Order: sequence, then C-alpha cells, then structure tokens
Amino acid sequence: MVNFAYVLDYLPHGRQTDRGFHREPLALAVGEDELKLLEIVLRPGTPVTPGERIPLVPQEGVAPPIDHVRRRIAYEELTVAGRALLEDALAKIVLANPARYLRFVNESPAVSRRFHLLELLPGIGKKTMQQIVDERRRAPFASFADLEARLHLKSPERLVAARIEQELRGGDDKYRLFVPE
Repeated sequence: MVNFAYVLDYLPHGRQTDRGFHREPLALAVGEDELKLLEIVLRPGTPVTPGERIPLVPQEGVAPPIDHVRRRIAYEELTVAGRALLEDALAKIVLANPARYLRFVNESPAVSRRFHLLELLPGIGKKTMQQIVDERRRAPFASFADLEARLHLKSPERLVAARIEQELRGGDDKYRLFVPE
C-alpha cells in the first residue's frame, strides 16, 4: 500500500480530452513505497506543488489533500513537466530509504560469469562493478556517502534513481530490480 507520493505535476483543470478539459484538479505523482506512477484526484480547493510529498492516507487524524487515486498510469502519460521532475523525486525517495537501496548494492549477485546485476545501474561498467564488489567484501556500505567516499562515485543515489526511471519507462528489460510490473 502506498502511504505517500511525490507530486510530479499539478493539473488544476484536469487532463485535456477530445471534448475539452475534465474539470477536476489532478496530480500526477510517484508512490514512495511501490514506485508506481499515479493519477490522483485532489479535493477541491487543496492545490499541491510539484515536488511536494503528500500523504495518500489520513495521518494523525488529518485528512489527506486527495479525494482518491484514480488509476496507475504509464510513463508515456506523464506530462513534460512531470517527466522533468521524476528523477529528482526518485532521488528523494532513494535518499529517504537508503537501507532498501543500499541492500541492493551490498547484496546483488552475479548473474553469470560475464554479467553482474550491478551493471544494470546506468554508469556502472565492469571496472566500477568490480571495485564495488571488492569494497563490499571488506565491509558493507553503510550509506550513500560511504559509497561515494570509498569508490569516488559522484551521487550514487542518482544512479539508482536513473535505474528506477528506466524501469518506469518500460521496455524489454529482462531484469526488474526496483519497480514491480
């Protein structure tokens, strides 16, 4: 169940259809827990801002700003503004739950003698993958800062966010690391 989502775009008049606008305020968002793209119907008079983290269920007796989640959407249904904010929102999600994503870096296995799951992260080649494997044998990575310092990687959380975005785009990926189908 998704409890929080990051707003990617706010559509105060709804989506445009063949007959005009739908006339209800919508937000396009990415769920924090399950990494699903969502179309959310907002309560009237409760605008949200892109990049904002919003609750989808009541928190401490306070009603959420949403009326309901209408549906799960595909990457192609995101607006241009939504696509532009997606990587930043995913980086926030990765940094908010580092244990979940560092577990992948610390425990991912080799698939075959020539291929390792770490190579699925954009920007990780054979040399960097081997450095990660060697370093994690000495000690598991405790944080993204630790990973960055020990391997001299720039913004490793962005690598994970880029992989999540790649999985959200869909395609013929044989391996799904973070996003359920």
